[in-house]
Amino acid sequence: MKDVSNLKDVPIGVAHFSAIQLPPAQFAKQAAAAGFNSVGLRLHPAFPGAPFYELPQGSQAASEFRSVLDGEGIKVFDIEFFILGPDFNAASVEHIVAAAADIGAKRLSACGDDNDHQRLIGNLVAICQLAARYDMAVDIENMGWRTINTYARSAELVKACKQGNAGSLVDAIHFFRNGGSISEIDTDIVHHLQLCDVTGPAPSRPEDMVNEARAGRLAPGDGILALKDMIMKLDGKAAISVEVPLVGDGAPLAHLRDLNLKTRSLLQSVA
Repeated sequence: MKDVSNLKDVPIGVAHFSAIQLPPAQFAKQAAAAGFNSVGLRLHPAFPGAPFYELPQGSQAASEFRSVLDGEGIKVFDIEFFILGPDFNAASVEHIVAAAADIGAKRLSACGDDNDHQRLIGNLVAICQLAARYDMAVDIENMGWRTINTYARSAELVKACKQGNAGSLVDAIHFFRNGGSISEIDTDIVHHLQLCDVTGPAPSRPEDMVNEARAGRLAPGDGILALKDMIMKLDGKAAISVEVPLVGDGAPLAHLRDLNLKTRSLLQSVA
């Protein structure tokens, strides 16, 4: 068995989608109060009409947000979300990448949704090269309703683009629900592990997959996913965050505290 005792005190981040109703400054404050060490921010819509926030490079809003980070002792880890579809143009999102770098983000999250594989590779190369200019990396996240719908396909895409700052984001719900096997995980390209849990059989229709991902997630350890095996496989080599959207009218801080407590309990049980 691997020695994973270092997981007891590992930093944990939380994705903005876990409390997307909170603007960045409020989200950072409540995430810090809940015990998280970093946040992900949604600075680009994940789908048409999806909520997102803007913190333009050099703006007063960005400056004030950095002051919040310093005051709360919390960092920004990643920025969501870019869809690499047929019409994607890396140059058109440079202002978002610049804004992400301005607040200290280290990685960008994206998905592949283009049946033209060569064009998809080209667009991943383009955003990776853009990100590299800002000393950032790019992670491809598989989703069952997208072209890159399995972890295996995301890994193939990452390797095909041949960019040193490209990686695969392993989100537990998308990994397991779309046939992922722990033995498949390439620890050389997975630098971000996103935890959540679910119960019941995996949905098969795209609309049901979307609904489960947005409204059916549970806190880590509250469901059936083999999260301990995944954590042991990555053996501390990937940053860990949590993504479980708050559903209903509950208090965001209570939700975030519950996520932090259960995630740390899970990590301690592995260690």
